[in-house]
Amino acid sequence: MPSIHVIGRDGGARTVEAAAGQSLKDALKSAGIDEILGLCGGFASCGTCHVHIAAVWLGRLPPMRADEDELLGYSDWREPNSRLACQIPFTDALDGIAVTVAPED
Repeated sequence: MPSIHVIGRDGGARTVEAAAGQSLKDALKSAGIDEILGLCGGFASCGTCHVHIAAVWLGRLPPMRADEDELLGYSDWREPNSRLACQIPFTDALDGIAVTVAPED
């Protein structure tokens, strides 16, 4: 099963396993990462699944859509590697991806 390396808001690191074929948001939530809320249900309209993706993984992700880019523009914690986890399909190709949960806005 693919794994995800996660750094939480408290700085603690965990590696979790998750099934491919779902969004990164759902993979993280299913693995017990409670800081990922996904209040909008994955429609890129709330920003509560904001993560920072390790730079080496950015090229493997689908391009950011305009609605995701706009929503991230409202975050005080946006970085060049910011993404909404709900907009990233979690596939076997992302096995070992490293993410940091962004601070809460």
